[in-house]
Amino acid sequence: MLTLLTNDDGIFAPGLAAMERALTRLGDVVAVAPSTEQSGVGHAITFLTPLTAKQVFDGHSSRGWAVDGSPADAVKLGITQFLPRRPDIVVSGINSGLNAGINVLYSGTVAAAIEGAFFGITSVAVSLEWDEHADYDRAAAIAIDVIAELLRRSPPAGSLFNLNIPTSALTGRRELRVVPMSTARYGEAYERRVDPRGRSYYWATNDPPPPPSPNESDVTALAAGYVTLTPLDYDLTHRAAIDELAEGVWRLG
Repeated sequence: MLTLLTNDDGIFAPGLAAMERALTRLGDVVAVAPSTEQSGVGHAITFLTPLTAKQVFDGHSSRGWAVDGSPADAVKLGITQFLPRRPDIVVSGINSGLNAGINVLYSGTVAAAIEGAFFGITSVAVSLEWDEHADYDRAAAIAIDVIAELLRRSPPAGSLFNLNIPTSALTGRRELRVVPMSTARYGEAYERRVDPRGRSYYWATNDPPPPPSPNESDVTALAAGYVTLTPLDYDLTHRAAIDELAEGVWRLG
């Protein structure tokens, strides 16, 4: 089996290295990732300027391809230019920090997995709760078990999954919940500061936190210490509204 491994933290990120070591259990792995951190860029792609990329090495061993672009750019180039054949799976991560709730819409990690799904390839985004001394190898061991089980279940081509691992799962209970993505709004606050020249600037915070919800979601399950798996779909069509809007005649002009 051939895996395309990518991320949004950059080709030299420790989470990428740990995930690569774990994925070798399943077969060959080729890393194609941004040359620098691209957190929060969402599904941006580069088309107004040329993309540059180079193969990077650790001694005589290849670390993979560093792409001077976004996570989605890295996946597109990996599949079409650098891999010896079409990969069997795309794995994005391990991201430093959870990608749950509406953060899924901003995440470069998830966007890279979505790009893989665009190509009809089963794709998994993997994120670990932020910790300055994160144990990525333990997280990778959990992730590879989940990925292996997903593959055993033979999901349809192009299936897309979002896997989040709380820090508590690395040393305590390891139980997985399959849950929906939370859509609660949060992170709307900015802290206003003044620079040395007297100019105002604004720094985004995560306040207010997501409101408590009686319904289980990725946010609530992670807070309870569960590993979460969420199947995603990039089709944003609000299908229930199509028939309603299609009723009657639309007169233009």
